[in-house]
Amino acid sequence: MIPSGGEAVAVARQVAAEAGELLQRIRAEGPLSTSLKNGHELVTSADLRSDELIRRSLATRYPEHRIVTEETWDGWHPGLFDGPVWIADPLDGTVNYAHGHPYWSVSLAFAVDGEVRAGAVCGPAMGQMFTAVRGGGAWLGDQPLRVGAPASLAEALVGTGFPHDRSEVGGAVERIRRLVTHCRDVRRMGSPALDICWVGAGMLDAHCESLAPWDLAAAALVATEAGASRTAIEPQPFPLPPDLACAGFLVAAPTIFGGLTALLSGQRP
Repeated sequence: MIPSGGEAVAVARQVAAEAGELLQRIRAEGPLSTSLKNGHELVTSADLRSDELIRRSLATRYPEHRIVTEETWDGWHPGLFDGPVWIADPLDGTVNYAHGHPYWSVSLAFAVDGEVRAGAVCGPAMGQMFTAVRGGGAWLGDQPLRVGAPASLAEALVGTGFPHDRSEVGGAVERIRRLVTHCRDVRRMGSPALDICWVGAGMLDAHCESLAPWDLAAAALVATEAGASRTAIEPQPFPLPPDLACAGFLVAAPTIFGGLTALLSGQRP
C-alpha cells in the first residue's frame, strides 16, 4: 500500500515526535554511552534507541515498505530507493545532543522511487515541528512557511557544516572563506536537517554542505515547498535520484541562488 501525501506526513509527524520525546527522556536520565562510527563520527545509545523506535513504528504500519536509516545504512546498492521507502535520521546533531545543546532533530521522509512525497523534521528541544507534502506546501507547526528574499549575497545569512572525517576538511575551509567574504555571515549550528528547514522558514537564507540522503530527504522538501531552490554542485558518490542528491548540496532563497551557486562552484572570486 502506498499512502497519500496527507497520510504519509501525518505518520512522519507522529513517529518523529515519538522519537523526539524518547530522546528527550534519555537525555534527562543522565550520562550516555558513546562510541565512534567509522572511526570519526559520534554515535550514542540514544541514536540506536531512536532508530529502533522509528523502524518498529513504521514496520508495524507498513510491513511491505523499505526503511533506510542512518544507523542501519549498509552502503548504496542498485534499487535501494525503488518503490515505497522511508528515509530517517533518528538523531541529527548527535554532538549537540551529547553536549546538552538544544539544536538537534529527528528527520523522517517518505519517498516512492526516489521522489520524496512527504516529510517531517522535529526539533524537540527547540519546540519545532516542520512538515511538508509534495505540492501541498510546508509548515512550522500550523503556520505556513515562505522562504526569505535577501536582495544580495551581502545580505545573506548562510548555514554550513564540516565533514566528520577531518582529513576532508580542506573543501569546507575554502567554502567558509568564500562565504564569509561575500555574505553577511555564516552559521555552523550542527543539525543540517534543521538548518535546511530554517531556510524554508526564512531564518537562514541558504545552507550548503555535503550530506547524506537521510540528512536532507525531509528537510529539502520543507525548504522547496516553502519556495527555496536547490541543487547539488559536486559529483555524487553513487547514483542517486535528484531528490536525494547530497554531495555539495545547496538550498537557498531564489533571490541569491544563482549567485551562491556561482560562488561555491568557483565561477566567481
